[in-house]
Amino acid sequence: MDLLEDKYRKLEELLKECGRVLVAYSGGTDSAFLLAVAARVLADRVLAVTAVSATSTAAEVREAKELARQLGVRHLVVRSGEMQHREFIENSPLKCYYCKQLRFSHLQEIARQNKIPWVLDGSNLDDLQDYRPGLQAVKELGVRSPLREVGLTKADIRALSRQLELPTWNKPSAPCLASRIPYGEEISEEKLRRVEEAEQFLKSLGFSPVRVRHPRGEARVEIAREQFLQLTGLAETVTRQLKELGFARITLDLCGFRSGSLNEELSNYKGS
Repeated sequence: MDLLEDKYRKLEELLKECGRVLVAYSGGTDSAFLLAVAARVLADRVLAVTAVSATSTAAEVREAKELARQLGVRHLVVRSGEMQHREFIENSPLKCYYCKQLRFSHLQEIARQNKIPWVLDGSNLDDLQDYRPGLQAVKELGVRSPLREVGLTKADIRALSRQLELPTWNKPSAPCLASRIPYGEEISEEKLRRVEEAEQFLKSLGFSPVRVRHPRGEARVEIAREQFLQLTGLAETVTRQLKELGFARITLDLCGFRSGSLNEELSNYKGS
């Protein structure tokens, strides 16, 4: 038995021991894999719950619903209330902590109502290498992270997802839209929708992966460096469309696409 297979077997054993579970399910690679394995092991003793708000994209929610249907699991979509909380919209470096506190407290209540002993999330081993204050909230609330517990990395999860023929095996990471707003700048539904529409437009032109950061009225576009020339050829079209969405300026980040790039500014954030 190779190391990857061993991790997979340990995951199955862990889920069997849980008995009945609620999976916090976004539809991304990690939570989709966790849900698929849980469904294989526990059958109808699995409840998937997707928390949505203005920080979610319509495409993400639609894809999550479709995959849950294909997996044959019971799936609830619930509203998440972080946009009504000042601690979140003020956008300090702890916003993810406040968000996870709210969301997982809600999920735990749903679990209690359904007599489910365990709430699970899709955190993996690699998540410990990044700035993720939300993990502290998960730990404090007693939420389990089976993928991390058995030592699965992102690469492991993609490889196993491909073996299971999950359509999410190569799905690009899609952190919530609030991650596009620099720390200290207030999060609003208007800004989030503007970012969503801009990214959707750029994806329709063939740019992937793509992020549109939104500092001080600007659209700061992050794409793969090998697509810079393609964007240059479409500069007039892109500029016109993004200005129509309400961005005052459009710039290209010459460092290229990288996940969590706004975390590079944490040392300069005065509110931390």
